[in-house]
Amino acid sequence: MSDSFEEDDPFALGPIRDPRPAAPPSLPLIAQYGLALVFVALATGLAFLVQHLISAPNITLIYVLPVIISATLFGWGPSLLAVALGVIAFDFFFTEPYYSLTMTSPSDIWAAVLLFVIASIVTSVAAQSRRWAMEAREAAERAQALQALAHTVIEGRPQSQILQAAAIALHRIFRAPAAILMQRENRIDAVATAGSAKITEADREAARGALSSHEKTRGDTYPNVGAYFDFWPISTAAGCNCVLGVDFTHAARERPDSPDQIIEVIAAYVAAASALRS
Repeated sequence: MSDSFEEDDPFALGPIRDPRPAAPPSLPLIAQYGLALVFVALATGLAFLVQHLISAPNITLIYVLPVIISATLFGWGPSLLAVALGVIAFDFFFTEPYYSLTMTSPSDIWAAVLLFVIASIVTSVAAQSRRWAMEAREAAERAQALQALAHTVIEGRPQSQILQAAAIALHRIFRAPAAILMQRENRIDAVATAGSAKITEADREAARGALSSHEKTRGDTYPNVGAYFDFWPISTAAGCNCVLGVDFTHAARERPDSPDQIIEVIAAYVAAASALRS
């Protein structure tokens, strides 16, 4: 049994690939707020179409729709903008004096206050439900990614495939480019990548630093200015000659506050696979 990560089996299968494409990145924040504005504008157009059929106070219910849509799709910020714009649009277009932000009718004032209160409550409920749904989906994705890596290790696949599975797991969990780099003599090479990872010379230097210090490094911070990847060294049966890397700079999600726990689990799988083959 070899105690290195190099694979000499000529009949080994090619690197496994993640059959599921990464989730598309969410809309930029400015686009989310822009769409919230569009939703309110569409609600205003609908209100103009039905204003001769219903009284002004009942028109406020129409402005709850863009709030629900914005909260469900985008969360707190855009939905709160929809709340504010809905109240302003109702006041400006549908209360006397028209095309003014002044209200004279107590019923209109009461309707605007109710619109603000109801829309705010709807925003809270919808945004919270969206957050829970996102957390549940992320937890499911994380479990599936780790399960796929575990199966690769348990099945005794070649080390090249295990490393590739680990890189795919990192990519799927963090929605970011991922790479595994290994030191061979005086060179450090990427032996597995996922998510269109691009390794720069600054990243290689950061990986060398992680290997020599046995400490994790963070990209684009001193002394790793110019590096994109965060690196975590792995201690294996062959020694510490391998690092896990995640490029949070180009991730579709925000950098998590504490990614170390997930990284440690994936590193443990890689180290266990190395121990079994040594």
